[in-house]
Amino acid sequence: MSPAGRCARVLIAAAVLVAAAGCGSAPSGEMSPAHLVLNPASSSHTTPPPVSAGPPVASASTPPPAPPPAAECPLPQSGFDCDFQRRFASAEAYLAKRPGTVGIVVHDRKTGAVWHNGHAGDPTWTASTIKLAMTVNLLLRDRAGEIALTVEDRGLIHAMLNSSDDNAADTLWFRYAGADHMAFNNAFSGYGMTSLAPQRGFADFYPYWGFQKCTADDLDRLMSYVLGELPADLRDYVVGELRGVAPNQQWGVWAAGPAARPGNKNGWSSEQGGWVMNTVGFAGPAERYVFAAMNNLRGKGGYDAGKATVSEIARIILAGRA
Repeated sequence: MSPAGRCARVLIAAAVLVAAAGCGSAPSGEMSPAHLVLNPASSSHTTPPPVSAGPPVASASTPPPAPPPAAECPLPQSGFDCDFQRRFASAEAYLAKRPGTVGIVVHDRKTGAVWHNGHAGDPTWTASTIKLAMTVNLLLRDRAGEIALTVEDRGLIHAMLNSSDDNAADTLWFRYAGADHMAFNNAFSGYGMTSLAPQRGFADFYPYWGFQKCTADDLDRLMSYVLGELPADLRDYVVGELRGVAPNQQWGVWAAGPAARPGNKNGWSSEQGGWVMNTVGFAGPAERYVFAAMNNLRGKGGYDAGKATVSEIARIILAGRA
């Protein structure tokens, strides 16, 4: 999506115009179609250290070590270790000084621990994060023989994931939404997006990928579905695509750093109510950690502020751990 315009708007009877992905003319060069906007309130869219022999074995008279002070483990209910807990607290302190609100979910797929902040359940415009759910749906329907993806279709899926191409997403949506337009939305809850809600009043074509809201919890469940439920070959394909995104998506979870081998699908757009800057992805060995953040700037900042916010949160929480 782009800082100059809004996420894709539909013009059903006209040709789709290409702009920078995510909406308008993004600094990234992502593509976006023009839309018929029915609601004028909505704007456009090393060397390892030597191995230690370990601490000396305690004698029977040696008292057990004292637990760390409570201040060192500020969020014990999260189920994460003290270092992560301090990172979560640092992220929250950072967010207190940033514009808008941010829903965050961090999920350790190895231990099952999940930390949600206070805005993780806030309905927020999905922007282009929903393209990940579209990809899952198309791949599974093709595998089941319900549709037959062409070479062109697969190229469009790549474009949709790699640079978040809106034009590609439009083509796939209109081609495979079905006669009642519900083929995608009827399936999305099965991937964990249980609170996803398409929004009426913004375009003639309903439901449409460009006008939907979900929560950071939904994005966590979607990413966890990709990593844990997709057939292995489809999973590997999607993971590879998200690890190789174009420069316009190398922020958000990407800020975990190259050692973490992150992958992400981002979404950004100027919506009714202001800019949203969203990121969902994974980091760490075997894609251990799922991270989702949705920044609703609420008219108090734009593309650059939101991009900086979600990237810094990912860095604080994941860098050096993942």
